[in-house]
Amino acid sequence: MASGANLCPMGTPAEISQRDLRMRSREIMDAIEHGESFTVTRDGRGIGELIPLRRTHRFVARDEFARASRNMPVVDPDRLRADVDAAIDPGQDDPFERAMR
Repeated sequence: MASGANLCPMGTPAEISQRDLRMRSREIMDAIEHGESFTVTRDGRGIGELIPLRRTHRFVARDEFARASRNMPVVDPDRLRADVDAAIDPGQDDPFERAMR
């Protein structure tokens, strides 16, 4: 990409004019697809941002899960069961029991 359309240092989005966007849209979209971000300007004023979409992860590596879970509270299974039992109406009809009759 030409200068002025690359990411600036420290992750600040580069500024591109509305005209640049119109004239070089394919090149700019390719850059966005590769993780770059841009602030679109009109008459020297920022009017919008072009940023890559966040990708949803379908797989989380074990060490990443362990790192993310490190600060989660410890779950006491007996207390959880008691809380669930207290929240569910014991007189509620169980469709599985009904099917087994």
